[in-house]
Amino acid sequence: MKSKFLLLPSLFLLGCTEKKPETPNIIIILADDLGFGDVSAYGSKTINTPNIDRLAHEGVCFNNGYATSATSTPSRYALMTGMYPWKNEEAKILPGDAPLIISEDTFTLPKMMQQAGYKTAAIGKWHLGMGKGKVDWNKPVVPGANQIGFDYSCLIAATNDRVPTVYVENGSVVGLEADDPIYIDYEHNFEGEPTALTHPELLKMKWSHGHNNSIVNGIPRIGYMKGGDNAKWVDEDMADYFLNKVKHFVGENRDTPFFLYYGLHQPHVPRAPHSRFVGSTGLGARGDAIAEADWCVGQLVAYLDSLNILENTLIVFTSDNGPVVDDGYLDGSVENLKDHKPAGGLRGGKYSLYDGGTHIPLFVYWKNKIQPNVSDALVSQLDFLASFADLVQSDVNMDSLHTDSRNILPALLGENVEGRDYIILEAQGKMAIRKGDWIMIPPYAGPKTNETGNELGNLEEYGLFNVKNDPAQTVNLAREYPQVLEELKTLFYSTTKGYYKAFVEEVPLK
Repeated sequence: MKSKFLLLPSLFLLGCTEKKPETPNIIIILADDLGFGDVSAYGSKTINTPNIDRLAHEGVCFNNGYATSATSTPSRYALMTGMYPWKNEEAKILPGDAPLIISEDTFTLPKMMQQAGYKTAAIGKWHLGMGKGKVDWNKPVVPGANQIGFDYSCLIAATNDRVPTVYVENGSVVGLEADDPIYIDYEHNFEGEPTALTHPELLKMKWSHGHNNSIVNGIPRIGYMKGGDNAKWVDEDMADYFLNKVKHFVGENRDTPFFLYYGLHQPHVPRAPHSRFVGSTGLGARGDAIAEADWCVGQLVAYLDSLNILENTLIVFTSDNGPVVDDGYLDGSVENLKDHKPAGGLRGGKYSLYDGGTHIPLFVYWKNKIQPNVSDALVSQLDFLASFADLVQSDVNMDSLHTDSRNILPALLGENVEGRDYIILEAQGKMAIRKGDWIMIPPYAGPKTNETGNELGNLEEYGLFNVKNDPAQTVNLAREYPQVLEELKTLFYSTTKGYYKAFVEEVPLK
């Protein structure tokens, strides 16, 4: 069941085209697969991220920041729409040729910003689909980011390990030549095209699982691609490419209010940082990719400062989901992990219902407007829509939209610690709930871990964890606190009614 949330003209006041005074530019920087322990702001001694740390130390550093989901597409869907992704059955990890899963008539965060008089841009990783299915990449690809509220877009369609390995700017493939068209297929290879299985000698990075199809830039990918040689990206140049696009948009709109969604591709696989960062952390390719991401953040902040607009720009830094080390490539990250703990001591990571899957870094920075502090408020990317609508004094009637987004602006600005009361968390279709210091995970069938090595949170009976006292979720307190368990079960099932799928029959506690 695909849900649609209509953008109703009656919800807006006519003539709302100018930004209200005292409202800032807004930038959301979304890292990819960056864990709670992957930034030194949370106390890690094994990695140094000074530029990201600056946002944390000079802004609000959230100890309880959450994505809605433990994988990329659904968490990004929630951020853009303010809706729980499990309400849309298409909001799951997408192939590179998937159609856009946000309907054009859906009310979105960028549409709200446009209505408030902002110029909007989406630059970097997308992974929400493009087109209407069976995409012809040799023609303008619509609908896409531009059709759901972004004035400008320059994106990778999915992830950097999936074809097509090209940049798509305002719906058109960058650098595409008419006599070298692109062909994409996720089921069958094209005759004569090398793959990791047929031509391993062409690889500069070996695969560990699931990444053995077409080879681009010496790296095997998911899916098959033919043609478009001049349009293919060079992985090592991707950070610089997108940073330049970001600077161009910011510079061009320095005198107008703007909203920028900056989707970093790091540290998602394949990790191929620029040579400037190779070997810089001693933690292998994953650590070096994080160092590159940190540099990107520093470059952006410095550029805003050089334009004298840093004090009028609110910056959010966060991640789409928890961390993973081996996610399909033998890139040295496992061997060089050493004492580094990507999830920062939380249990699980990407793909997991345990806390490490969705409990992510989250910092809000606004120079000289936000007082530096550390907050224990429960906050979620789901709430950016309603909260920023308040910040920019939008005329949208949020109550009429019936979104899942809640206005927690005072908490995001560090003015109080009254975040949301509870949040439903999701990992590959399975759901859990956090309320206060408690997390409840229903029983689910399935393996305990997956091929990445991350624990999935599939429990044979109800799990109840106090994550304030036990952040590693080592002790199941379901039997000791039956009243808490029943309260969370009631709230969970009433919230997810019609969407929750019982993967196993309920197991009564004995």
